[in-house]
Amino acid sequence: MRSTQSIITIFIVFFYSSWMFSAEVNVYTSRHYDSDEKLYEDFTDSTGIKVNIISAKGKALIERLRSEGNNSPADLFITVDAGNLWKVQEYGLFQEIKSKKIDAIVPAKFKGKNNEWVALAKRARVIFYNPENLSNNDIQNLSYEDLSLPKWKDKIVIRSSNNMYNQSLVASIIAKKGEKHAENWARGFVNNFARKPQGNDRAQIIAVANGEADLAIANSYYLGFMLSGTKGEKQLAAGKKVKILFPSQDSDGAHVNISGAGILKSSKNYDNAVKFLEFMLSKKAQKHLVDNTYEYPVNTNVKPNPLIAQFGLNFKEDEVDVSNFGLFNANALKLMDRVGWQ
Repeated sequence: MRSTQSIITIFIVFFYSSWMFSAEVNVYTSRHYDSDEKLYEDFTDSTGIKVNIISAKGKALIERLRSEGNNSPADLFITVDAGNLWKVQEYGLFQEIKSKKIDAIVPAKFKGKNNEWVALAKRARVIFYNPENLSNNDIQNLSYEDLSLPKWKDKIVIRSSNNMYNQSLVASIIAKKGEKHAENWARGFVNNFARKPQGNDRAQIIAVANGEADLAIANSYYLGFMLSGTKGEKQLAAGKKVKILFPSQDSDGAHVNISGAGILKSSKNYDNAVKFLEFMLSKKAQKHLVDNTYEYPVNTNVKPNPLIAQFGLNFKEDEVDVSNFGLFNANALKLMDRVGWQ
């Protein structure tokens, strides 16, 4: 009798476990934040849908998706920068995301033209300065356009032209004002570099903190990581020396890019993929994102982490559609090469 009961118990446990994880969603992601793992676990706990992750750099995953085509096991592709999402869209690998919940949260400028992809978080490409070296008068009403003026010669640091964030910044200027205007601006801008582009975004912020340059252009969330202390004492000290300036507040507004995701045409778990995106845009998930990655939330019912919020909450964002970052990427790359942006 006991043997029969044991067999029944084992069968029930096996059946339940099999049922519990027969629902799954397969995610290719180039986001490199350990904190995202907690979100995947929370999604599974609340829905019973298992999240299978393949993680690699964006370019590698895009090439993998192209190679796999309709045979790809991926349901979702998550990456940073709208330009990367646009590439996958142009390769014809995404399908339309149909969700009233998502439509109610994500503005049109942060989506693919036909809802092929959506933003999950925002990041502003801003100016960093050291208030010990620059007065309020020096930086008052400073715009991206102003960074090409002779007064800033040998005073600006930024990453190299092979960085996608910089390519998207230039692409946004092309989209709004044309290639000729963008090239004239970029030529003056490059002439103002304090050094040959080197290092990541945090390296630019550190250079300003150390007095190697007056201005740095970098993504806002990097300062959050530095001020959190998770990057070490030296970066914490450097982060405390600088402040954020949101450029072009009297004109177009600060350049804003995204982390985002799209559902692949190859998806065998479309409904689960939609549920996953809806979860990622929920208040709970958005709060977790901004508290751990220091990005800006897409869901307006959530506030940024205080480490970033202290520099301003109501800054003016550029209204350019982020799809343009991909549309004009090739133009931006050629332009940056012509003006000597290494």
